[in-house]
Amino acid sequence: MRTRALVVFLALASLLAVVSPSPSPSASGPSPSHPSPSHPSPYPLPRGERDEIGTVVRTVDGDTIYVRLAGGVEKVRYIGIDTPEVHHPTRGEEPGGRAATEVNRRLLGREPVRLETDVQLRDRYGRLLAYVWVRRPDGGELMVNAELVRLGYAAVMTVPPNVRHAELFRKLAAEAREQRRGLWAGILGLP
Repeated sequence: MRTRALVVFLALASLLAVVSPSPSPSASGPSPSHPSPSHPSPYPLPRGERDEIGTVVRTVDGDTIYVRLAGGVEKVRYIGIDTPEVHHPTRGEEPGGRAATEVNRRLLGREPVRLETDVQLRDRYGRLLAYVWVRRPDGGELMVNAELVRLGYAAVMTVPPNVRHAELFRKLAAEAREQRRGLWAGILGLP
């Protein structure tokens, strides 16, 4: 039953990625084939006017964290992605939820994070919406949202007007499905 629920979740997420409005294409950096969080992909690094630096104080699940900013602690929902739930009030824990949460936690590490906002700052629940960036050992930055998609632990969920990185997310999701990374590995009944 749980496998079927995950298959339905991933199928719907894939459909969402296909039917979502596509922004104008942007240049994106190369994506290495190795899907390990310790060998992250380089992503384009646009710096927004409202970027904020903070410290993660709690990882809720694969796409939600609490971050301490100068103005206090904010609940932050990752823009452009969706991961299986761990604490859903009616559905409970979804297949793959714990794995996505653990990968998110590993990607975040203990370093400060940079929150890049888009057009809409908050969702209907009052959560701050952001692309979450962490510093890599080589001094560059890694967008956690994109890396979760690339590793196969998040589906694309484009919600206009926050579409700055939607094209990149769709490209990474297609690669993750084709290479059966993360949650795509062996759960869809593929040979």
